[in-house]
Amino acid sequence: MSDPRPLKIDRIHHVAYRCKDAKQTVEWYGRMLKMDFMLAIAEDRVPSTKAPDPYMHIFLDAGGGNVLAFFELPTQPEMGRDPNTPAWVQHIAFRVADRETLLAYKTHLEAEGVEVLGVTDHGAFHSIYVFDPNGHRVELACPDPDEAEMLRRMDEVKWKMLEDWSLTKRAPKHAAFFHEREFKPAAEATR
Repeated sequence: MSDPRPLKIDRIHHVAYRCKDAKQTVEWYGRMLKMDFMLAIAEDRVPSTKAPDPYMHIFLDAGGGNVLAFFELPTQPEMGRDPNTPAWVQHIAFRVADRETLLAYKTHLEAEGVEVLGVTDHGAFHSIYVFDPNGHRVELACPDPDEAEMLRRMDEVKWKMLEDWSLTKRAPKHAAFFHEREFKPAAEATR
């Protein structure tokens, strides 16, 4: 007999990262990305493991019911990064409404002295990248006008790409169109 309630995730409740300073993190995300501070939880013991490990756990409103959280852990060794993973790999990506909003964020962040990389054309979306005060890479992305068609085309090749990658560990070219504009030589782009 099958379960009448099939297992299915509703949505992400929150995503948690470590921070160096909870107050600085709340202030940075509020000032730079306009996120509201929602909640703070602090304990001297970890509820799930019961381990003695004082922490401050902060929650920020990332829009649309999405919550970004951080832990400050003052008794633990200084936080670091995985030295074997490039800095561009692990990141938090947030969607903004459109290119106008993306460019307004770029202007705002640069005016605040934050170094901004991009705008990068990812085919179905366009992105800018910054690092928060904890060293976490943050991406802001807006949809491309052809987002739906690009995603439809990507959907058609996703399983073939995954299978080819798993066999060769080389980038399959089934979706070379996705970054075609970003990788177009500068000389071609100005024609």
